[in-house]
Amino acid sequence: MPDRIHFRISLRATLAVWIASALTSFLPVSPSWAQGNAAFSDWLTGVRQEALARGIRAEIFDAALSNAIPIERVIEFDRRQPEFLDTFWNYLDRRVTPGRIEAGRARLREHAALFAEIESRYRVPARFLVAFWGLETNYGGHLGGFSVPRALATLAFEGRRGEFFRAELLRALEILEAGHVAPGAMVGSWAGAMGQMQFMPSTFVHHAVDGDGDGRIDLWESVPDAMASAGNFLRALGWRESEPWGREVRLSAGFDVRHSGLDVKKDLAEWATLGVTQADGKPLPKADLRAALILPQGHAGPAFLVYRNFEIILSWNRSIHYALTVGHLADRLVGLPPLTSGRGADNRRMSVAQGVELQIRLARLGYDPGEADGVMGARTRAAIRAYQIDRGLPGDGFASIDLLERLREETPALAMPPRQDDMDGGRAG
Repeated sequence: MPDRIHFRISLRATLAVWIASALTSFLPVSPSWAQGNAAFSDWLTGVRQEALARGIRAEIFDAALSNAIPIERVIEFDRRQPEFLDTFWNYLDRRVTPGRIEAGRARLREHAALFAEIESRYRVPARFLVAFWGLETNYGGHLGGFSVPRALATLAFEGRRGEFFRAELLRALEILEAGHVAPGAMVGSWAGAMGQMQFMPSTFVHHAVDGDGDGRIDLWESVPDAMASAGNFLRALGWRESEPWGREVRLSAGFDVRHSGLDVKKDLAEWATLGVTQADGKPLPKADLRAALILPQGHAGPAFLVYRNFEIILSWNRSIHYALTVGHLADRLVGLPPLTSGRGADNRRMSVAQGVELQIRLARLGYDPGEADGVMGARTRAAIRAYQIDRGLPGDGFASIDLLERLREETPALAMPPRQDDMDGGRAG
């Protein structure tokens, strides 16, 4: 791994590290974990001993992992770096489609009695359960095709997050020992998430429940088990039945976007005083709620006030885009309208290489974006916001191609690493 790159180091060192990192991403997977599989076999023997000590029967372990070898495709997925930083609109539009909305409404009708029972027991509205269901597996249509025990064993042995995945592997074996699913049927994603709601084994062990009363928990084939388990998990996370997740809002002209961010919470009355209204221009409701303002595509994009339940959704998946999409899909399932504003925002996807360039250019101008890794984390957003404020721009801290083009104008002499097609001699494809 390259050393961390901070704004104080020289541009030459920065570019050298960036190029080395970029070249590494095109190399084949290191064979050290796969040579003859002898080391993996020895490692697996140690896992077997630990599993037996925990009460896992030998026949269960062997059915799940005998003759297992590391799955190269799993390692490739784990090491794959994203090529682009997607925009909120692109993310949302791929997931909240007319077909997914109609399919979700059909599930609400088909399982109305089940959802009524689950709502009564766990106090989580059905529309949210169905929204998670739709986003996680397209209502059970895409459960994943990897053996969960073998995928987890691969990730645990590979070592990047070995301790975490070893613990998940042992939890998966506990599930098999309990007889909830047969070893050959425990399939899921390359990272070990499984079932209709893509639970990791530890989430299964702590929160999955028998929703249909047949004595076992089947998150793959049993819709009652999957939905009840999701309701139980959300309740444990702290879901508040009486509160919304959030709402689209409209900002007044000249609104100071420095008030945005999950860490800036205000009462609804305070937001109203600052000029925030509902999306249709009506006043915010008079409710005793605290909210944060989220601008997922900067000041020119849509704006949302989000409440405590939004943070619960984030506990399921830490992506702001994901959490907003769950909330919006849940709204659309019960007939609420599409989003109304922000379509004029710069919607060009930023590549990771462009993100690195943006960070390097900010550093060249004296700002501190942190590591030049293409990830728009808190330090990079703070650097962007400082730059914007210094230039008299809306200080939303949002990274966009528009911003990068402006930075290029201010740092025209900055040389950047060659593109991959240049390094390949211009070869196509």
